Amino acid sequence: MTDILETARRQVLDEGRGLSAGQVLECLTLPDDRVGDLLALAHDVRMRHCGPEVEVEGIISLKTGGCPEDCHFCSQSGKFESPVRSVWLNIPELVEAAKETAKTGATEFCIVAAVRGPDERLMSQVRDGIKAINEAVEINIACSLGMLTQDQVDELAAMGVHRYNHNLETARSHFRTVVTTHTWDERWDTLRMVKAAGMEVCCGGIVGMGETIEQRAEFAGQLAELEPDEVPLNFLAPRPGTPFADFPLVEGTEALKTIAAFRLALPRTILRYAGGRELTLGDLGTRDGMLGGINAIIVGNYLTTLGRPPQQDLDLLTDLQMPIKALSQTL
Repeated sequence: MTDILETARRQVLDEGRGLSAGQVLECLTLPDDRVGDLLALAHDVRMRHCGPEVEVEGIISLKTGGCPEDCHFCSQSGKFESPVRSVWLNIPELVEAAKETAKTGATEFCIVAAVRGPDERLMSQVRDGIKAINEAVEINIACSLGMLTQDQVDELAAMGVHRYNHNLETARSHFRTVVTTHTWDERWDTLRMVKAAGMEVCCGGIVGMGETIEQRAEFAGQLAELEPDEVPLNFLAPRPGTPFADFPLVEGTEALKTIAAFRLALPRTILRYAGGRELTLGDLGTRDGMLGGINAIIVGNYLTTLGRPPQQDLDLLTDLQMPIKALSQTL
């Protein structure tokens, strides 16, 4: 029987064809003493099909908290008794955050709002914010505003939004365990419209929300079917007051297998470190992931959790001799 790593080397590294969900499952169930080999292969795939550059991004929450949806992992849901309260940023604060993000060398700045989908007030503020940011600093602007109508997709594209984030969060078969106020298909419809409008698609999810290993592999296959430009990979950081508050952290070796397996399923996709890596992987594991398929990071803080100081990540990239992707190459 052919070893899955031998198959992946030929299929993904040499031929550029991503692994199927079934093959991803074989990678996720490799014994722990094969993790080093798996990471090394994923790094080779990343270097061959994406190159050594790392895309750096900062994110800011334009509207925090008070969301009507019941995503069980999220402390911004208004349905849970969490410490997060509803807050809006003003335009000068948004511009200042974009400037600070650009100073790190980041090429991407993502405006996020905790909503089911944007109303006219939010669209107006996004419109004004994008105009002000473009006048103040040179950086790509992404948005994450929930589910969209076709008119809203068209308007964001006309505003010059470079990339739209809308995570599927988990495998389709597991989704109803995570969210009950909207469906996986509703999210898929927004992503389809975004792609058709010519914006880049950013779509990932969270590992460690009670899914089985089989569902984790299923999710990788579904993302590969979508063919997103970017996949942010989060690891659950259980938040007080949410239904997932007592879930255990993903074990570090398991997280590294996931990173490498997702790279092998998505050989040309930007695979981004997102929330939870600090708790799940720590400093050494973060380095291992960068050498195991990751080629993008969010620097600084996340929406409701603290990240590492940006300079710590930038120093790691310097140490690993991984250059930051230049803005001119992403416009």
